[in-house]
Amino acid sequence: MSIPSVLTIAGIDPSGGAGVLADVKAMSALGAYANGVVAALTAQNTQAVTNIYPIDPAFIREQIDTLFADVRIDAAKIGMLGQKPVIITVADALARWPVPHLVLDPVMIAKSGDHLLEQAAVDALREALLPMCTVITPNLPEAGVLIDARPAENLKEMYGQAERLRRLMSDDGQRWVFLKGGHLPGSECIDLFFDGDVMHELPATRIQTPHTHGTGCTLSAALAALLPQYPDAAQAARAAKEYLYKAIARADELNIGHGHGPVHHFHAWWPPQRKS
Repeated sequence: MSIPSVLTIAGIDPSGGAGVLADVKAMSALGAYANGVVAALTAQNTQAVTNIYPIDPAFIREQIDTLFADVRIDAAKIGMLGQKPVIITVADALARWPVPHLVLDPVMIAKSGDHLLEQAAVDALREALLPMCTVITPNLPEAGVLIDARPAENLKEMYGQAERLRRLMSDDGQRWVFLKGGHLPGSECIDLFFDGDVMHELPATRIQTPHTHGTGCTLSAALAALLPQYPDAAQAARAAKEYLYKAIARADELNIGHGHGPVHHFHAWWPPQRKS
């Protein structure tokens, strides 16, 4: 098999911890060739998002059409889109240029607490994009918004919300919900991976670090990179979570910024740094 060619459609985080820059790092680290379509610009660092500059939907459409007219895309990941017209544009473009694997990270709130998706865009995300996706990767607050409910407060409620989220997706082929449980308290983080029939629990010991900026972006990008490389989506999900876990475990080595620093996307390639 040739090296998978994978696309991210997302915003730009100048600090490199999230968005297109983080996605390109994760995809590259996992053996995929990364392509990027810029859907929004932000002014942000590890502490805050100070401004968002939207991109003309017509130019986003041109980026997608020009790329797909020439480059084979084996999987795509959608991240921050920000506005309803952009969501509709991306959905229409991907209907014209379907991909074998489409991962949606419904980016709504940054680690700093800043809102990244307009309220008017939530319905468009739910109705135009969710039915197209192979995998959606919401965290608990995002899942609550998508199903118009409060965030799950325990594993049992996560099961119920994963089932409700799966009903928002198409029944045409295999579709998966990767519901991230990191917002629940406790020493263990349990994610769920659900296809409407089988519910896989993906547990991991919680790592105590403030450097978790871009974890959602990194996980969804990792999934997009790995889905073409694995015969089974559940195996790809486990591998993506393992990659992210190790990236978080070594995040302290980077020493980037004064807030929520980025994860270590190239932990498998860079030698461990000694703590001073």
